[in-house]
Amino acid sequence: MLRLIQDVAAEVITPRYQALGSGQVHEKNPGDLVTVADHEAEERITEALLTAYPDAVVLGEEAASADPSLRERFAAAEHAFTVDPIDGTKNFVHGNPDHAVMVAELLDGVVERSWIWQPQHLTAYVAERGRGAYRDRMQVYRPAPSPVPREWRGVTSRRAWLGRELPGLRPLELTWVCCGVDYPQLVRGYADFVLYARSHPWDHAPGSLLLTEAGGFVGTLDGQPYDARTSAGGLVVAARREVYDEVLRVLDDS
Repeated sequence: MLRLIQDVAAEVITPRYQALGSGQVHEKNPGDLVTVADHEAEERITEALLTAYPDAVVLGEEAASADPSLRERFAAAEHAFTVDPIDGTKNFVHGNPDHAVMVAELLDGVVERSWIWQPQHLTAYVAERGRGAYRDRMQVYRPAPSPVPREWRGVTSRRAWLGRELPGLRPLELTWVCCGVDYPQLVRGYADFVLYARSHPWDHAPGSLLLTEAGGFVGTLDGQPYDARTSAGGLVVAARREVYDEVLRVLDDS
């Protein structure tokens, strides 16, 4: 799978990095960009997955945008995949290297394997349920966070929350604006928690497995563990379960 993702990135994504032509970028919604590279990469990955697993449901970001009923089939599927052909499309369009290709495999709604390829950083993250998280084939573990909540670094992709003061915590900073970079950075210790306003499966299924296999925790704003089959709204992605619990308590009290 990783080789497939790397090949697709090398052939249809990287050649267009900082070289997108006129008419190759569009808005799905105001501020929500999509490029010809997104479409081509998703089509190629989806075709390869369905050739190998004809009974699986493949939930691609662009396919779901065109056919909302695909999410219902994904939620009910015994075997499914999520595909985010270019996570961080806005970064990609503006020449920022923080973008990634992400795929996750689910059995009965549980994320079993995931792959994140950062083509400009030439870095791969792979996870398998019960078998660990890996960065370029080296197993990774999330460093223990500080026991002092005030020392935790919290980040968010929602710009309206930037600088938000949460009692007992530092003001929120901006993420890398790409889940395929945010989750790995959290695993590596560059943040202690992330607040997200949305929970699309293609954004969060791959990173959620990577983080939990490295020792972290992903849950909803109403106290439930993350479930890739549902659109739960906001998420708290945390270095440890105790960080999640404390951030949730502070959010409830603020």
